[in-house]
Amino acid sequence: MRIEIDDLSRPAVHALLQEHLENMFELSPPENVFALDLSKLKTPDITVWTAWNKQELLGCGALKELSTTHGEIKSMRTPAAARRRGAGRAILKHIISVARSRNYDILSLETGSHPAFGAAHHLYRSHGFVPSGPFGGYVADPHSVFMQLRLSAGAA
Repeated sequence: MRIEIDDLSRPAVHALLQEHLENMFELSPPENVFALDLSKLKTPDITVWTAWNKQELLGCGALKELSTTHGEIKSMRTPAAARRRGAGRAILKHIISVARSRNYDILSLETGSHPAFGAAHHLYRSHGFVPSGPFGGYVADPHSVFMQLRLSAGAA
């Protein structure tokens, strides 16, 4: 499996991100969908990675810099046909490693509360993420689950 920074130019990545957005709107009310479209992922504060097996796209994930000490995981997605092959876990480990190398104290995420997000919740918990309150511009709401991973001992 190869993980690389993605320039978001390939049709397969576009299709995966579109699948992600459509699924988020199926599972959550529109006002509670915080998934980013392609244009919003193309900002200087966001790095996107994709995982590949030769030419097959296995998944994607992104890291948004909220501050010099705080990052947010965005756009974690594995295509339905490529699930259970370790791509999500590999991308998450990669993002955590990059967050540590950037000296972030905290890595946060927002995901849905619908039962369909159960596998994602389990993946994040298995890497040390714990429930937290809203962060950044988010507000508490029953359709969101907020989690964080403290990367440094002094992180509040």
